[in-house]
Amino acid sequence: MVIAGAGVAALVAGSVTLSTANAAEDSAPSLKTLTSASASKLATKLVSDVKGDAGSYYDAKAKKLVVNVTDQDAKKQVEAAGAEAKIVQHTMSQLKSVKDAFTAKDIAGTARMVDVKSNKVVITADRTVKGAKLAELKKQAKAEGSKVELNRTAGKYTTKIAGGDAIHGDGGRCSLGFNVTLDGQPAFLTAGHCTTAIASWSDSEGGQEIAKSGDGEFPGADYGIASYTAEVDHPSSVNLYDGGTQEITGAAEAEVGQQVTRSGSTTQVHEGTVKAVDASVTYPEGTVNGLIQTDVCAEPGDSGGSLFAGDKALGMTSGGSGDCSSGGETFFQPVTTALEATGAQLP
Repeated sequence: MVIAGAGVAALVAGSVTLSTANAAEDSAPSLKTLTSASASKLATKLVSDVKGDAGSYYDAKAKKLVVNVTDQDAKKQVEAAGAEAKIVQHTMSQLKSVKDAFTAKDIAGTARMVDVKSNKVVITADRTVKGAKLAELKKQAKAEGSKVELNRTAGKYTTKIAGGDAIHGDGGRCSLGFNVTLDGQPAFLTAGHCTTAIASWSDSEGGQEIAKSGDGEFPGADYGIASYTAEVDHPSSVNLYDGGTQEITGAAEAEVGQQVTRSGSTTQVHEGTVKAVDASVTYPEGTVNGLIQTDVCAEPGDSGGSLFAGDKALGMTSGGSGDCSSGGETFFQPVTTALEATGAQLP
């Protein structure tokens, strides 16, 4: 919704209305109930302490940290720290090396990811991959054994809807934040005041539907998720509006004084500094808490766009005051909170 005049406004373009154990036995280690942030801190410590890092993930529904390990000693260490240990075969270093080897093949129509939950590299080939190229993929996958899962998709990787790109719906335009996976399926995060107002999304004005809005919250928080309904490529990257993109490899918590970059469909790319975290702002529609406050400018239509630092996702544009001509301040919904709330994961 576009709010005329000075003050704080949600940055949506268009006319959207936002509305006992036995005493003789040793007690088992206690599994900690964790927030995403505390899990991230614990994971960082465990990854550096545990030999043979095999990755970890946060179980948003159970509010626990799951750490993959490759031996019993590491399992005991992880459990003693309050996380759930899962014995797996392959280290993260091994899986990344395998993924990089497939990437080096440079076969068009393929996608690659390290699936921490399955402890495998998942390779997906679209319908254009056939003949010698498909045979090459199958041969390489077979050689890697249990490290690789090779899948096919009936679709074709064509349109790239990267972070910061425009997404259109009836009555307004917002910006895509970050591509994610939800229950193994492709989706994207954006602002909650966008998904609570718009049910269906296109990558062009009046274009074919590519996604439908799902869970979200606004006010209180300002995050929303939309699941892809069309066969479009969904890279874990952000549009830099100069012909290039920034790869996103994970999420992080913003820190005061940190230099950050924002991408959005109205004003494209702008940089600035984090001024505060856990900030609150009251819009005409209500108060949103737990935000990242910055001196980065933004304008209507930039809502939901990507805030990042290097290859780390930090947040999605919520709202603010001012513009990119005179300057201003902008608030962002932390991406870690959105991932925790929705159960989504960055690819």
